[in-house]
Amino acid sequence: MSGAIGVFDSGLGGLTVLKSLMSALPNEDFVYLGDTARLPYGAKSPQTIQLYLKQNIEFLKNYNVKAIVVACNSASSVLKQESFTELPVWGVIEPGAMAALRATKNKKVAVIGTRATISQASYVEALQRLDKNIEVFQQACPLFVPIVEEGLYDDPLTNLIVYRYLNPLRTVDVDTLILGCTHYPLLKTPIKKVLPFVELIDSSKVIAEQLKAHFPQTEMEHTQKVEILCTDNTAQFQAMVNLVIGGDNFMAIQKVDI
Repeated sequence: MSGAIGVFDSGLGGLTVLKSLMSALPNEDFVYLGDTARLPYGAKSPQTIQLYLKQNIEFLKNYNVKAIVVACNSASSVLKQESFTELPVWGVIEPGAMAALRATKNKKVAVIGTRATISQASYVEALQRLDKNIEVFQQACPLFVPIVEEGLYDDPLTNLIVYRYLNPLRTVDVDTLILGCTHYPLLKTPIKKVLPFVELIDSSKVIAEQLKAHFPQTEMEHTQKVEILCTDNTAQFQAMVNLVIGGDNFMAIQKVDI
């Protein structure tokens, strides 16, 4: 689809970003790439993630996209080391940091993410670049992605794991929590059980606002086209596409090789 907006993630978490983009930009078409054969990115080295980032962007260029959204925090954490001047590329780190600064009242912000995202400290850098007085507390939650991939959004086991990771944040008086992985919005319910008074920051909504400002929408009639690609078409991926995007809103899922 020439002129579409490309979106990619390591798997299915980026579908939450795609859904927000579809809603905010009804006049735009989208090509989504889920790199399901190589997930999870969060347990891999920055060098490997950077290689995957380059390969996915180059692959999406074959679809003549006019912009790319890196809907993966682990990949966004190494995006700063790259330069893609031929088309605009958005990551999710900066939008999430900006939203957290707008939300916090006591300047105490927590970030949860994969090991790769937390080790890169990209949110810490972005937050403190925008406000040097901000206090940032990080927590890696490596089991959250497998939980989401298995569809265990509301399960006793999920509640226990969420409590195990997030309970330490109850003692540091944070009032804002950045969901530093696009899988994590699907765990908002168990997260709120542990941190009921904390504002949750979902980067998908913020980045949708940014792209809407970049690509102003009109009242024109347009039938939105969404193409879903993946490197390994699993039953879990198909089920999540149907759940998040809806079965009538996209073309048939295509398996591709990168």
